[in-house]
Amino acid sequence: MKAAMRVVITTVGSRGDVQPYVALGAGLARRGHEVTLATHAGFEGLARAHGLGFFGLKADPQELLKTEAGLGFIESAANPILFIQRYREVLQPLVEEVSQELLAAVAPAEAVIYSPLSLPAYDFARANGVPAVLASPVPLTPTGDFPFMVMPGGVDFGPWLNYLTHHAAILGVSLATSSASTRWRQLVGLSPQAGGPLSGRTEAWAVMHGISRQVVPRPNDWGPDSVMTGYWFLDEPEGWTPPPELEAFLDTGLPPVYVGFGSMPGRDPQALAAIVFDALALAGRRGVVLSGWGGLGRGDVPDHIHMIHDVPHAWLFPRMAAVVHHGGAGTTAAGLRAGVPSILTPVFGDQEFWGARVRALGVGPTPLPRARLNTWELAGAIQRAVSDPEMARRARVLGAAIRAEDGVAEACEFFEHYVGGQARGTGGQ
Repeated sequence: MKAAMRVVITTVGSRGDVQPYVALGAGLARRGHEVTLATHAGFEGLARAHGLGFFGLKADPQELLKTEAGLGFIESAANPILFIQRYREVLQPLVEEVSQELLAAVAPAEAVIYSPLSLPAYDFARANGVPAVLASPVPLTPTGDFPFMVMPGGVDFGPWLNYLTHHAAILGVSLATSSASTRWRQLVGLSPQAGGPLSGRTEAWAVMHGISRQVVPRPNDWGPDSVMTGYWFLDEPEGWTPPPELEAFLDTGLPPVYVGFGSMPGRDPQALAAIVFDALALAGRRGVVLSGWGGLGRGDVPDHIHMIHDVPHAWLFPRMAAVVHHGGAGTTAAGLRAGVPSILTPVFGDQEFWGARVRALGVGPTPLPRARLNTWELAGAIQRAVSDPEMARRARVLGAAIRAEDGVAEACEFFEHYVGGQARGTGGQ
């Protein structure tokens, strides 16, 4: 093992954008490194519960996504031009706000791990002369094996066009963040030209993907500095116990179906709740429903539904007959690991990609886009997921294979090896 280092991990976003990095940080801490997580202040308890230092960022993405501008950003995902425009309007101010804080966060680091949503940390590490590794829960290194993750789910354009979509996406993000990146690079005396992931030069940056090779096989056209390590799971803290009322609900009948949409708010959460409640009733199943950022279930809740706020997926999902969710990378990973069928209701971003993978692996029915979600189709998908024995068998087999992996350990080994090969003063890239 490389000598102990001061490692700073930066990430921004929702719980799903933070939790894998807590798992990764905890793995590095167990190997003797001094690890600090830099993210939103609301996650301090989570970080410290797993032995990490903490640097709080003031920005609150939860409040941002609830605004009219935030909802418009989510709804623009199908239109690349509008998406870039909304990105500039909504997320660029957030990026600029956290840049100054990220600069302070990485200052004491001897090595930096940064998420795709905290790109300024790469440039700040480079300016400080320390190595930086991109850690991503979604496939980012360009490949001809499949198109960039925000393309329509399941579409394969062929190797050349698939590869082109990745570089088009890099160009789009570079254009969307150009003014913000110029300002954050000026903070540390770098030229305005984007570096790292936004440069498009895949040989210039290292990335470890927290994804199981059982779900997305590692592309053969990736270089040695792009790896697929396996998922970075964070299990419940020692001593955690479930709420007694939830245990009682689980004990009163057949395993229920989980439904949760995480950090994906909608304009009418009560209408969405009605669809969910009615679909479960129509399918003849009880449900455990996550209120989430969208605020589901604030009105009357029928007897066949039990509402929850925050229960670890690792404990809950194996007790379900199936899981219905928005298709975020972390929730998808947890559902697959549990070995139960998954029903995805994608909204934007990488969610269609994961929906297509779940369908291709035969561990869930055809995804149901949230924009067109209705009671009858959701009820039909639930009924199929809980009654198809072959789907259930495939889900169990895949879950066992994922549980046999140790993505955190593999990521830690790659990180130590990569950092060990970098000379201080080169920025690690």
